[in-house]
Amino acid sequence: MHQLAPPAIDGNGNNNSTRMEAKIPSRRSKRLAIRELLKPHIPSLLLGLLAVAGEGAANLLEPWPLKIVLDNVLRSQQSHAAIMRHIQRFVGTDKLAMLKFACFAVVAIAALDAICTYGEKYLTTSVGQWVTYDLRRTLYSHIQKLSLAFHDQKRTGDLISRVTSDIDAIQSFITQGLLGVLINIITLLGMVAVMFYLNWRFTLIALSVAPMLFAIVYSYTRRIKKASRAVRKKEGEITSVVEEVLSSIRVVKAFAREDYEVKRLQEQSLEGVEVALRARGLKAKLTPIVNLIVATGTCLVLWFGARLVLNGSLSAGEMVVFILYLGKMYKPMQELSKMTDTYSKAAVGYEQIREVVETDNEIKDYRHAVRAPRFKGDIEFDHVSFSYTEDTPILKDVSFKIKAGEVAALVGPTGAGKTSVISLVARFYDPTSGVAKIDGTDIKRFRQKSLRQQISFVLQETMLFHAPVWQNIAYGKPDASRQEIIRAAELANASEFIDKLPEGYDTILGERGMTLSGGQRQRIAIARAVIRNTPILILDEPTSGLDAASEKLVFEALDKLMQNRTVIVIAHRLSTIRRADNIFVIQDGSIVESGNHEKLMQKDGLYAELHNLQFGAEESVDVR
Repeated sequence: MHQLAPPAIDGNGNNNSTRMEAKIPSRRSKRLAIRELLKPHIPSLLLGLLAVAGEGAANLLEPWPLKIVLDNVLRSQQSHAAIMRHIQRFVGTDKLAMLKFACFAVVAIAALDAICTYGEKYLTTSVGQWVTYDLRRTLYSHIQKLSLAFHDQKRTGDLISRVTSDIDAIQSFITQGLLGVLINIITLLGMVAVMFYLNWRFTLIALSVAPMLFAIVYSYTRRIKKASRAVRKKEGEITSVVEEVLSSIRVVKAFAREDYEVKRLQEQSLEGVEVALRARGLKAKLTPIVNLIVATGTCLVLWFGARLVLNGSLSAGEMVVFILYLGKMYKPMQELSKMTDTYSKAAVGYEQIREVVETDNEIKDYRHAVRAPRFKGDIEFDHVSFSYTEDTPILKDVSFKIKAGEVAALVGPTGAGKTSVISLVARFYDPTSGVAKIDGTDIKRFRQKSLRQQISFVLQETMLFHAPVWQNIAYGKPDASRQEIIRAAELANASEFIDKLPEGYDTILGERGMTLSGGQRQRIAIARAVIRNTPILILDEPTSGLDAASEKLVFEALDKLMQNRTVIVIAHRLSTIRRADNIFVIQDGSIVESGNHEKLMQKDGLYAELHNLQFGAEESVDVR
């Protein structure tokens, strides 16, 4: 067969690359830092801090109009506070004027608090939304770049939880807690300062319970965080079970296992309830304990404060200000204790996200990797060995050559290593030893994206997206024109059923293309490969499970697709590969036979045995 006549690769190290000149760049830990996420939003946060300062000022000023009324209007008690001297200089000492000023101050302080509260809430919500967007984009982008080895080990439901619930927990903390904590701290410090100014001995009495309060809050915060981590882990497991079952719902119904799956989720959910109740128990204990400590402090203030007022050490207005401050001082402490739940969830979510983001990609572009030129299509394995785990070799010292434009077939028993071969060609994995080459060049010298852009796949299980037909066809070439899409569908023998769909090429396919038959899905996949027009084509059992009529249409489409391309075919039906230029028979990770159909039949080896099992005894044997 002839290929598409692309330009040959120049002589830049093409003929002897058994070892890479450029080593993998030194590993740099990709840290996920909150400060980097917040950095673009510093202007908004600064405005938010200004609003926080305004809220703190409003909280500090709120009791003072009442003090003015009590001391300067009702009792005519002279105040020596500097702030009162400034007020009297401004409005005079007339009681009616002082009353008017106090009423105006109440409204002004309330307006200041309302404006600053709105500004703070709006800005933190805005920052929370954008940080969520940036974080989700960063996380999802990194997940996309991680190797198949990572995805083979991770459960999909757990990754979904990290992209959704973990990020939502961080958003909640930024929205509710980030500046809220600052408001409470500023309010606390300001009130303590004013209280010390009014009466430092009385303040010490009021704050005598503070060390115990903070010690309990700190202790419970650590325990709640640990419990929240356990809850989060169990939530990820539940999500994984749901995702796994829903994605395999046809199998569940085919085997009538609905009750079993309901029971399985019920067991997981019950474990989740137990873990959540333990966490909730800790959270439920904290608030009552804080309330009891606050009540104890309030009793001390009432007892000693009333005695100071009776002996004239404090004015009634100062006593009221002190009591109101004290109540407001304890409230931020309570709010800080309540924030432990939000903080714990956000901290656990952050740890889960950071674990993924800081996972290094096992298959990465080398430092001096270049964009792959247009391939001719020569493929060579030079003493390649490969294993997914160290103790289980999959391929053992495999060597073969496929010339540009040839059709090569891989056959052999299940688990022999055929799928691993095509995974290495596309560099989904790297060999543990040996070199995989295209046009004489080690594929590690090419950037992964440019390498895969020149390889098309038609797989046994065709994955279609919940999107229009035309978008599924153009998935590998998003800029394809309408004419190119229709032409690809015609070459794939898909136009005949697409035109009969309710909205033709604009028809939305169901999830994973389940609204189409197997043969129709395969022809969509072939159209997807046609439109890419790549020099290398990989077919992994493309006709498996199809009826005779569908198989005939798929074969006709494949014949058109395979022209002028280098093709690697994996097929369990040996009739589909009789015309292959070269057939490689793989057993236990090694190539045990090679040649065309006639040559292999004459050898009377494994290939002939598999062929006779299928056609001689009329048995259908899976030789994937």
